[in-house]
Amino acid sequence: MTEQQPAFDAAKYKSAQRAQWNKDGAAWRRWNPTLDRWYGEATRRMLDLARIQPGQHILDIAAGAGEPAVSAARRVGPEGHVLATDISEGILGLALEVAREQGLTQIATRVMDGEQVTLADASRDAVLCRLGLMYMPHPVAALREWRRVARPAGRVAVVVFSTPAQNPWGAVPISIIRRRAQLPPPVAGQPGPFSLGSPGVLEGMLRDAGFADPEVHSVPVPLEMASAAAYLRLAREAFGAFNAMMSHLAAPERASVWDEVEGAMREFESAGRFAVPGECLVGAATK
Repeated sequence: MTEQQPAFDAAKYKSAQRAQWNKDGAAWRRWNPTLDRWYGEATRRMLDLARIQPGQHILDIAAGAGEPAVSAARRVGPEGHVLATDISEGILGLALEVAREQGLTQIATRVMDGEQVTLADASRDAVLCRLGLMYMPHPVAALREWRRVARPAGRVAVVVFSTPAQNPWGAVPISIIRRRAQLPPPVAGQPGPFSLGSPGVLEGMLRDAGFADPEVHSVPVPLEMASAAAYLRLAREAFGAFNAMMSHLAAPERASVWDEVEGAMREFESAGRFAVPGECLVGAATK
């Protein structure tokens, strides 16, 4: 008889996510220049597909430390407005700092669960979510909420990672950490970085949420850095989920795991540079 896996606890998961980003948000901001280069093309495609225009009112879900809210604010201009939301109050404080440093007074922030949007119906021209939807326990319910707050003919545009095979920057370390930490396989339906990346999944969810004319585009997002060691610094400081997966291990064992990860990632190091493949899916649809 096979042992039954425990049910996924969405409330506990969200609480852990909030705590993780409150803890790791400052590190994420420190790496903003690297992250903005890495995700830059996917972000531009998302904003294009959202059809953002000057003067519009935009909702950014899971805004993190400022993107894509900052880029959206530049497009809507001083007569528009961007509400940047996140489950973590700590990281939103950093996002507001970034906006103010750049003189973007048209950005406001609010702590908000992306699955429970506390805004009026038909109050936003577009809803954005970059690399957040795949971490939500109920993504279709979230999309329905985003459709509710979108104005008639309003747009939703999201970015998610595609499959593990197309994203070795994450799949390789996750595989090593899961093996070394002796973690069980993910529970069916559990959110995670690649949970929405299989062909047809994102498009199907947009349709299930009631959106019309969904479109999904693959966008290469290779990560280029100076070396595998530089990548390891990024992963250790900014990828809180990696640390959370092995938080139960003793410090020497965690250090050993990171050493193994760095060794494996040297596969992508050559001629004085480090380049590891990545791929995002950019999806958009109309209310």
